[in-house]
Amino acid sequence: MFDALMPNLLGLLAVAAALLLFAALWAFRSSVRSADRTYMDPLSWQVRLIWPLAVFVAHYFGRVLSTEYIHRTYIRLQRAGWSFHVTPEEFFGLRVVSAVGALLLGAFGLWLVGRPYWLLLIVSAALGFMLPSVKLNESRKKREREIIRSLPTYLDFIVMAVEAGLSLAGALVQATVNGPEGLFRHELERVNRDIKAGAGRIEALEGMAERLDLREVTGVVSALSQADKTGGDIGHTLRIQADQQRIDRFQRAEKLAMEAPVKLIFPLVAFIFPTTFIVLAFPIVMKLIHGV
Repeated sequence: MFDALMPNLLGLLAVAAALLLFAALWAFRSSVRSADRTYMDPLSWQVRLIWPLAVFVAHYFGRVLSTEYIHRTYIRLQRAGWSFHVTPEEFFGLRVVSAVGALLLGAFGLWLVGRPYWLLLIVSAALGFMLPSVKLNESRKKREREIIRSLPTYLDFIVMAVEAGLSLAGALVQATVNGPEGLFRHELERVNRDIKAGAGRIEALEGMAERLDLREVTGVVSALSQADKTGGDIGHTLRIQADQQRIDRFQRAEKLAMEAPVKLIFPLVAFIFPTTFIVLAFPIVMKLIHGV
């Protein structure tokens, strides 16, 4: 009698355990307040898929993060243009969720193979934890390249407006109105908002240089700050900086062109040359084999 009831009892216990687990997770999820993203940038569809889990981890584990880690992560997010996408705590949550997802994916793959290599599981979890940081670094590099590429163009707009008689603040407004669309335009718009909010023009530009942390932008802002303090001609200073940035952009293009042959050596040796040798040697080998 007891043996006959055992499967039913185990089934009831399993259902009760599942219900309790669901209730616990629901209670945890209900205690997490939904973040107000009214003034935040929209997330990509890939991030939206795991966003509830990332918010859950950020809520319960973000409080144990050190102030230094949060500040360092915020600087990285700011330089990559992600400061209005996620907070440092949410970014940590994304890294944890990515690590857990990579761990489960690696475990599933090893289960299919039938060989549980624990070292591979650890490596897969570490790679998953690093994946958001790799994406962040790629976004930062792409953002920096675009800003550096568009910097001379915007300097030309500002120079023309200053030489036409406008102040530096008015020239910045004209550059954002008439300049091409891009990331640097958004930064200048933020500078204009800071100036309208009461910040000084040089102070707002220094804030932009600190956010971007680019040598080219920092050099231009430093030259403007020096000219403003010494009473120099801002238009002439901007003209010199625009010419210098244009020369630097041309030199960077020359450097990339000179690096292209060196970068082509590996694909030539690894892929193109062996294929060419195989195509050329095949008829010769066939003649030797068949004695034709």
